[in-house]
Amino acid sequence: MTIALIVYFSLALFLVGRLLLYGIRPTKTLAWLLAIFTIPVGGMLFYFVLGRNRRKNKFYRLKKTEEISAYLKTVEAYCDDIDRNNGENVPEPIKGHLKLVKLIAKNSNFLPSLGNELTPLKDGPATFEAIFQAMEGAEKFIHVQYYIFEEGILGDRFLSLWQRKIKEGVEIRFLYDGLGSNTLSKAYVNQLREAGVEVFSFLPIRFKRLLSSINYRNHRKIVVVDGHTAFTGGVNVSDKYIKGDSVLGTWHDMHLRLRGPVVNSLQAVFAMDWSFASGKDDMLTLSYFSTIPKIGNSIVQTVSSGPDSDFPSVHQLYFSLINGAKKYIYIVNPYIIPGEALMEALQVAALGGVDVRILLSSNSDSFLVRWGVRSYFENFLEAGVRIYQYPDGFLHSKLMFTDDELTTIGTANLDVRSFEQNYEVNVLAYDKELTKQLKRDFLNDCKISRELDYKEFTQRPKSERFKEGLAKVFSPVL
Repeated sequence: MTIALIVYFSLALFLVGRLLLYGIRPTKTLAWLLAIFTIPVGGMLFYFVLGRNRRKNKFYRLKKTEEISAYLKTVEAYCDDIDRNNGENVPEPIKGHLKLVKLIAKNSNFLPSLGNELTPLKDGPATFEAIFQAMEGAEKFIHVQYYIFEEGILGDRFLSLWQRKIKEGVEIRFLYDGLGSNTLSKAYVNQLREAGVEVFSFLPIRFKRLLSSINYRNHRKIVVVDGHTAFTGGVNVSDKYIKGDSVLGTWHDMHLRLRGPVVNSLQAVFAMDWSFASGKDDMLTLSYFSTIPKIGNSIVQTVSSGPDSDFPSVHQLYFSLINGAKKYIYIVNPYIIPGEALMEALQVAALGGVDVRILLSSNSDSFLVRWGVRSYFENFLEAGVRIYQYPDGFLHSKLMFTDDELTTIGTANLDVRSFEQNYEVNVLAYDKELTKQLKRDFLNDCKISRELDYKEFTQRPKSERFKEGLAKVFSPVL
């Protein structure tokens, strides 16, 4: 017993040292210290699974090929040129957003891309028809990455199409998250491999790496076809997107088809994830990147973020959009657990006269998430943030747009998990027409939704307040 206590306290002191060396925020560090010393064994176990700071102890580092090193020098030169010339050489749509342009370039290493065509795809049927149409036309390669990929009608359709395209000589690479796609059977994966599809799981659930990796997931959804067409957004591969859900009803979501030079940046995100998951370097060369002609008018910048990024890039993107808005900020997101910085930014914007609106579902796919999100409503409403609850099915979109100028669509929620623990990807469009189009759609959805009233909400039962308070305790790990 004495030996066990000595081992226990020695390990506890070791973890205290790690927290003091690598902790991010004082409040979070204090919470873990209390957990370690007040919950025997369990506190330590939770820390190993949920608490380690991956920004200081990186999962993987970018393999610096000559091509990648040359590109990173180009990013630095671009930012230096903006500083030297005060933005005189940049296109008109981004002149008023130079701080944001440089922020993304420095923390995600992606420059603004000119001459793109963006097509918003609302809900599953439109999204998958566009994806299958693009894959049918593939001549060289198809690269596919999903957080959730389930077997079923859609899974069978992917399998059938890929089997045919392999016979036509098309290279197909498929990457899926080890936890999000945990229902994917060995039989299905074997069918893909037998057909000639290269398949890898991102951080598969294995006992020897369970504690170090289970909490860090790849939440990205990317499809790239022949280097000229790409897709990203909130839609996973699941039949609930085409048939609905027996409990929540219709799943609503927003995806995006991108054509033009920006496709190279989404291909780069896929290539880096592929290199990590497969251990292969074949994607980290220029052979899968091409000079893509300009085919549209949209300027787009890709924002990628992960637990081992130098900075929480998506968090900084959302923070910058909120702080930079002068007229309005409209948000569609199912999981809004913003943390102190975004919470205050939204409150300051609303109190300062900016029209801040949040649209989310009345329903949720998780008890803890539902009450965790609701725990922030009263503070939002008190500051003048308008909250709308969408009545039909489950709204899974991840959108933010401001001032008829800027739109971001992607995979990241407004929660700690997306900011610190998941690998995410968003695109930011400096596009007035797209923003106005999505704004009209947003306002139409608000009309059929229920707007919460501050006074009425403060009168909610104590039982609801208790659920909110309980969920809020767990919000950092949701």
